[in-house]
Amino acid sequence: MFPIGDTVSTRSTPVVVWSIIAANVAAFAYQLSLGSSGQQAFLMQHALVPRRYVDFAWASEHGLSSLDFTPFVTNMFLHGGFLHIGFNLWTLWVFGRALEDRLGPWRFLLLYIAAGILASLAHAIFNLTSSIPALGASGAIAGTIAAYAVRFPFGWVKVVVPVFIFPFFFAMPAMMFAVIWFSMQVMQGVSELLAPWYGQGIAWWAHIGGFIGGWLLIRRLGQAPRWRSGY
Repeated sequence: MFPIGDTVSTRSTPVVVWSIIAANVAAFAYQLSLGSSGQQAFLMQHALVPRRYVDFAWASEHGLSSLDFTPFVTNMFLHGGFLHIGFNLWTLWVFGRALEDRLGPWRFLLLYIAAGILASLAHAIFNLTSSIPALGASGAIAGTIAAYAVRFPFGWVKVVVPVFIFPFFFAMPAMMFAVIWFSMQVMQGVSELLAPWYGQGIAWWAHIGGFIGGWLLIRRLGQAPRWRSGY
């Protein structure tokens, strides 16, 4: 289930959304310029490697500081491939524009970064001994999805679901999309805890942490609307 659009109108240019997209594209271009070996060293330093914060000897052996917490932020601007960054930034575009329009640029930026940090914390807590760099904007975007659903519960989200080789297009209320999406993340996250080999290399708990963060933050940063159908 992949979002391809929404029906909530906007009245302003989403400057912060565009800026976040530009920052992610610039960071990804820089990653590609490093080559495979250089990129691996770069990601060890700037992506989120939870083990560096609990295994000081291991961190020192690999040239990592256990007191450097910047990866909790920088990892959300890094990506592992073209599909990874493409899907993430498109999802940000779908859900971020209307949210920035209603919250204003600074409150939207605060929500996005804070949700991303909470996503990083959740991933680190549930993967304390992992030495695999975690990266991507999906945790912050999960927070954006949650905030969008709270702010526009009856806004319609257009989605595509591939069934074998056939794409099926339909729309659903934003709250329904968010609940289904979050339920899928929880199911996968719990499955990973019960069967660690099932993880598929996806930071499920970052998605869960970011979503919960966005759900809570929007209630502080933006007045939730009364439940009505007109937006």
